[in-house]
Amino acid sequence: MSRTRTLRPTVSVLAALALGGAVLSPLSSTADEHGTYTNPVSESFADTYADPAVIQGKDGWWYAYATADPLRAGDAPGIGHVSRTKDWSSWEYLGTLFTDENRPSWAEPTAGLWAPDVRYVDGRYVLYFTVTDTTLNPGGDSAIGVATSDSPAGPWVPADEPIVAPRSDGGGGFFWTFDPAGFTSTDGRQWLYYGSYFGGVHVVEVSSDGLTPVGEPTQVTAWDRYEGTYVVEHDGWYYLMASSANCCAGPATGYSVFAGRSRSPQGPFLDADGLDLNASVTGGTTVLTQNGENDWIGAGHHAVFTDAQGRDFIAYHAIDEDEPWLNEPFGINRRPMLVDRLDWVDGWPRTRAGYGPSDSPQPLPVTSSLLPGDPAQPATAFTGMTPGSDPQAGVTGVVDGTATSTAPAPAEEARVRLDVRADEVVSVTLGASPKQVRVTYDGPAGELRTEVVMGRRKVVRSDTASLPEGDGWRSLSLEVVGRGVEAQVSASDLNDPMAVAATSFPGFSLAAAPVVVGGDGASVDNLTVQTVHHETAALAPVPEPGEVLFHESFDGTLDESWSWVRPDDGIQVAGGDLVWPLRSVDLVGGTNSGALLLRDMPENDWILETSLTLDLGEETVRNYQQAGIVVHETDDDFARLGSVAIWNTRTVEYGREVAVAPGDPRTIFAGAIIGAPAPTMQMRIAHSTNADGEHVYQAGISRDGESWVWGAAWTFPADADPRVGLYAGGGAEPPVEARFHEVTVYETAP
Repeated sequence: MSRTRTLRPTVSVLAALALGGAVLSPLSSTADEHGTYTNPVSESFADTYADPAVIQGKDGWWYAYATADPLRAGDAPGIGHVSRTKDWSSWEYLGTLFTDENRPSWAEPTAGLWAPDVRYVDGRYVLYFTVTDTTLNPGGDSAIGVATSDSPAGPWVPADEPIVAPRSDGGGGFFWTFDPAGFTSTDGRQWLYYGSYFGGVHVVEVSSDGLTPVGEPTQVTAWDRYEGTYVVEHDGWYYLMASSANCCAGPATGYSVFAGRSRSPQGPFLDADGLDLNASVTGGTTVLTQNGENDWIGAGHHAVFTDAQGRDFIAYHAIDEDEPWLNEPFGINRRPMLVDRLDWVDGWPRTRAGYGPSDSPQPLPVTSSLLPGDPAQPATAFTGMTPGSDPQAGVTGVVDGTATSTAPAPAEEARVRLDVRADEVVSVTLGASPKQVRVTYDGPAGELRTEVVMGRRKVVRSDTASLPEGDGWRSLSLEVVGRGVEAQVSASDLNDPMAVAATSFPGFSLAAAPVVVGGDGASVDNLTVQTVHHETAALAPVPEPGEVLFHESFDGTLDESWSWVRPDDGIQVAGGDLVWPLRSVDLVGGTNSGALLLRDMPENDWILETSLTLDLGEETVRNYQQAGIVVHETDDDFARLGSVAIWNTRTVEYGREVAVAPGDPRTIFAGAIIGAPAPTMQMRIAHSTNADGEHVYQAGISRDGESWVWGAAWTFPADADPRVGLYAGGGAEPPVEARFHEVTVYETAP
């Protein structure tokens, strides 16, 4: 939720950040009471379920949507998919989003229909999707389509034209108009985010029904860096989270999710270091990346949802590095759907507090209620409430006067979530007289009110927020924590409230008491009462340097432990630096032309650090000038961490070249993004081993030599023995040289 979370006890992590993080707080012992799951959650019905979007339907089911890949190896290609669950454990596959009968008329027959996003807007479900090629122009001219349905399961009726038309790049081609995501801001306005690497991500305001752009688009991310955008509101901030790097490079996929935040849905979105996601030196705080401790790589293109206790979760796809292909190498990637908790640490979203994708049993999202019966049939848990029905919601509860729950809400804190009709009046009261709080959804008046009630209905404190006009159902959630109450109204409780009201009540706390729902013939549905999730997670620990094992200061001849691969006479030790002029050389594929300076490494855990200067400028295209650290088993099996110019952007990439499949002589190269570079910066590679005995190499960078950002990890087999060292290359124009100032190898601190 929004402001309520500032009322909860939290753990300060400033010291943890300074020290490289702290051990994650253990999960509550009550978490397992609701059951566990193990990733991938889509395994029972699909081998691949990429680009997932999720929504809780007004019928009480959770629906998950996926892009248009075959579900299983050997299947015919789908046209988008939909499945559903009640508990995030048992799933039912429902079929495809489109068929030959309802495929958009303006989509080419061979076009892909990708990356669905579903929202409930103004009384119906709105599906946004990518069309990779339209009939509107010759050539690949992607666009965003929109379709509507009265049910989250469809059938879907597409609009006669795109909601975002193909966008010319001015040179005879078209920008990548991919990956739509809807969003509602706290003033009730509707927005649509879209875009990808070629052209950047944009946002445009859309009409109240979600079907028509009503303003001019604003670019919110830099070219060549982000796609798969998803936006949420948290504590008064708008967080833009988006994926970066190649989604689909088989065993070399390093796809990851990053975030920036803003006070406006139009940005600018800045990361935790104040760097703009729409700058040439592109910012982004890591939300989700591979950890090297399990087989999940390429984790990204996500959605966010909230459970009945107010805990956030991230649904995303990832690749099993041991089984990366759905069919043959270089074909479709096997990308099942995973779910993990999304912790908020020091104001930033972190998947499992920085531990990343899970492969062990995890507590399920809480979908049950402390009240008896099925939340989708609320009359079973209240006296004074009668059963009703609705075409979208199915069985509902009807309140004519007041209805009282047959079990109490917890003392002092509780989260109540229910669906209400947009044009009706519903109140929810917690606590026992004479000390109560009341939240009122007043559709006719267009108001959301939170009130502290003392004695016989005396309101001593209150807050009011405006509700936008609309039809259909809306989700009302309220949290009482300590001595404060906050209420939110949204379309579907997807972290995008259209109204927020909050009130404090110092001096007392609420007693355990039944929940009282009031209304004048009002309908309610999907009503849960639960305890409140508290954010207490600390950041996952990161590697810290201990004793110095080796140091190279480049103040004379190179230490004899170094050896060259393809030496270049132009590389000199001069002025206390290793001066390395960039050449038009590379290591990728069959090129294998770049010089490398390598050394053997200790057997135990260690950290190699280098300081280097490489000024790549800004904005201009200088593909792909770079320099940094390389982990080198062979020329066809390596990882490299480098500050690099990629078209208009500057970034630090952690690339990997590896065989496409065991025994296959062909290789594939891709990588993960670690963060933003600086002309002079520090880089680290930390070595450890995982439970399978594999070698894990995690990347870290620092722009100032003091604060460090740690990102993705790559693994090498247990029997590998790579050497580690320095590299540079990628292009000779304009002339530039990398200057390595020193190299230090540390023992990793306990």
